[in-house]
Amino acid sequence: MTTSRPRAARFGIGIGIGAALAVTAGIAPAAAVDPADLEERVTVDAVVGHLQQLQDIADANGGNRAAGTSGYEASAVYIEQALTAAGYTPERQYFDADLQTIDAYTLTIDGFATSDPIGIPMEFTPSTPAGGLTDLPLVTPAAPLGCTADDWAGVDAAGAIALVARGSCSFAEKSAAAAAAGAEAVIVYNNEPGPLEGTLGAQTPELAPTVGILQSEGEDLLAALANGPVLADLDLQQHIDSVETFNILADTPTGRDDNVVMLGAHLDSVEDGPGINDNGSGSAAILEIALQLAASGELENTVRFAWWGAEEIGLLGSAHYVDDLYETGGDAALGTIATYLNFDMVASPNYVIAVYDADQSTYEAPVEVPEGSIATEAAFTSYFDAIGQPWIDTAFDARSDYNAFILAGIPASGLFTGADDVKTAEQVALFGGTEGIIMDPNYHTPADNISNINTEALGIMLGAMASVTASLANDTSAVNGVAPIVDPAPAAPVPAPEVTEEGAHLLAASGSEISGAWIGGGVLALLVGGVVMAAAARRRRTV
Repeated sequence: MTTSRPRAARFGIGIGIGAALAVTAGIAPAAAVDPADLEERVTVDAVVGHLQQLQDIADANGGNRAAGTSGYEASAVYIEQALTAAGYTPERQYFDADLQTIDAYTLTIDGFATSDPIGIPMEFTPSTPAGGLTDLPLVTPAAPLGCTADDWAGVDAAGAIALVARGSCSFAEKSAAAAAAGAEAVIVYNNEPGPLEGTLGAQTPELAPTVGILQSEGEDLLAALANGPVLADLDLQQHIDSVETFNILADTPTGRDDNVVMLGAHLDSVEDGPGINDNGSGSAAILEIALQLAASGELENTVRFAWWGAEEIGLLGSAHYVDDLYETGGDAALGTIATYLNFDMVASPNYVIAVYDADQSTYEAPVEVPEGSIATEAAFTSYFDAIGQPWIDTAFDARSDYNAFILAGIPASGLFTGADDVKTAEQVALFGGTEGIIMDPNYHTPADNISNINTEALGIMLGAMASVTASLANDTSAVNGVAPIVDPAPAAPVPAPEVTEEGAHLLAASGSEISGAWIGGGVLALLVGGVVMAAAARRRRTV
């Protein structure tokens, strides 16, 4: 199943964005990894081998790999065993995560079928009173966005369910404004095609029970309201539990620890499926890069790999890592990370090839983009341009694990093949696929399994990931201005890190020597029964 892909030219991006600048300035990197060689060794077959292991783990552990479950624990053990066999010393970083469980949910609205409740409860929504809300009228604000008290001026919302449009302000602001106006609950309708999976950020007293619905459903309700009252019943019962989970961190054995290149992908799935694209694909891809980099000799810069926990319930693992880094070392510790590369969903069935838009050429970012991010984005786009691969921007919109890094002033970018956005005709012209459906039709469902991985998309992304990682391992001067250390005395050849016999099998067979027989052995399942609302904060939109 090996998928071939064109490589960038041997020089230019092929020798690394920073290395090219260093050579121009007459500075020779102290050590070098050949980007083309690493790209050649990071194969689709190898990554699919890791994905099969993650699929087997999910199958043996209730169908998922969600945070706090035996499936997540077993996924972590697989990653750790592979890293250890290749010469790494992986470490777990533990933290507590809040898991929201929806115990009961029914939304019935005049004129809508009642066999399948419409809408999706927003993350951190409060509950309705016991027994739910019955025969409450829908009411709209004077201004449809419902963001402020002024938007509700002159509207009698007492004892009603507010119907507001998505846009302009956060869902939490909409919920609080409606509640302050007297509404018992809030329904937010989308302003674009596709489901509305939102988050209120935190469960606070000023919020009302809040649900997101489709744009088309909102339009139908507005039309119905124009012809008279519309009544609704809402029963939403939930509770929140705290569980202990963890990140996995591993550094290359060599390289400057004051100039770290960091790669990250979240390891957890949603509770409703195995999460093989979201985000087994990113996790397996950076694992294979780590294994092959271990056989690449001494590095100029340390490369740190992170498998994040609890991304699907609020980007918690990456946020904990950055917070802990600052608390223990302050700005100096943050400054040791040259740039962060995020890989979340890199094998979507109806894919696009997207790069996080650090230069804001297409999307305005909601936060200040750290200096160095534009050069990080350019590392990926230059690679794609060099091989003639079309690409598009994807927004820096706080929906994945890069968010904590850019908020802390650390440069970042990364790659993405699409989730719940609907594919356009223009995107079909660039990448093929199907217009009018979302980029991953199996997103957050049991069908996000290995049979739906797009190996063509995966192969394209692996080439960029491996090439850019090698280039930055050699030289980050284009990203953060830190040039390689030049030793005036010739250095003795440095052997590659020792790889165990098991690690050799891993490098040759992409994990096939690590058996799944241990899966589930002695592992405690921590989740309480019920439906865990674990839609990603990356796609769980705040606005």
